[in-house]
Amino acid sequence: MSETRAAFRAAFEPFAGSDAEHDAVARMAADLAASGRYERDAGRALTPEGAAGHLCDAPDEGVASRWNWWVGSLDLAYGGYAEFVVRRWRE
Repeated sequence: MSETRAAFRAAFEPFAGSDAEHDAVARMAADLAASGRYERDAGRALTPEGAAGHLCDAPDEGVASRWNWWVGSLDLAYGGYAEFVVRRWRE
């Protein structure tokens, strides 16, 4: 696991979900950060702490649901974020 992915994984730890679910969300978060898309649209880099803060605003569900809620709002605002939705993970 990369350092970036591990940092996102640690930041998302307070949210409910299995280890596999947390891994899937951390992978997507690291991919989004590496893509530069969020930085281009929001004007700042995507950090683990920043992403976790956005997930705090989401409805109180599992980490993947929270992540998808936030990514969905980015997709509505800017477009082009659907590829970062977590669709499934292996338990």
